[in-house]
Amino acid sequence: MKKVLFALAAFATSLAAQHTPRGEATYITSAEIQATVKKTAASNVNDTQLRVVDIGGDYNVAVGILHRGNTGVNGAGGGLEHQFVTEVYQIVSGTGTFVTGGNLENPKESAPDSQIVKLLDGPSVTGGPVKGGVSRKVGPGDMLIIPPNTPHWFSEITSDQVVYTVVRIDPKKLLPAGYDASKSK
Repeated sequence: MKKVLFALAAFATSLAAQHTPRGEATYITSAEIQATVKKTAASNVNDTQLRVVDIGGDYNVAVGILHRGNTGVNGAGGGLEHQFVTEVYQIVSGTGTFVTGGNLENPKESAPDSQIVKLLDGPSVTGGPVKGGVSRKVGPGDMLIIPPNTPHWFSEITSDQVVYTVVRIDPKKLLPAGYDASKSK
């Protein structure tokens, strides 16, 4: 009987250890997302980090909202790749052609003190168009998962703009945990 009780206690302890919360849930309202899009609408391109959350000391997760204007306005812009951060996009509105893979034309490391490195994606490379990648037509509801070191860009935006949320998975904890755009004015 003692052995059975000991085994049950060990099992219960092991279950409790597996289900220890890693922190509080983070809530970002649709109203906050829409207000951010509205506030930045005058920009042809905008990437606003809304939150950066420490997940139990293991890694960070960031959430942002981006929009890009129609490529007819100022051309398609350039591509990017991020050294450590994985990005997950979900298209909220608009349509375009998204290219992943291949190679960046004229790659250049982002400055260590730039917003892209310090707040958005950690060490990154920017450049011209992505050559030799895979093109996909994207629209509302579509999702894209972009692993580290994967060149990516919108080669064409066919609507007035494309708006998308981004979840950034930061295993090296390079982004500023605790960042909250709603509290920084």
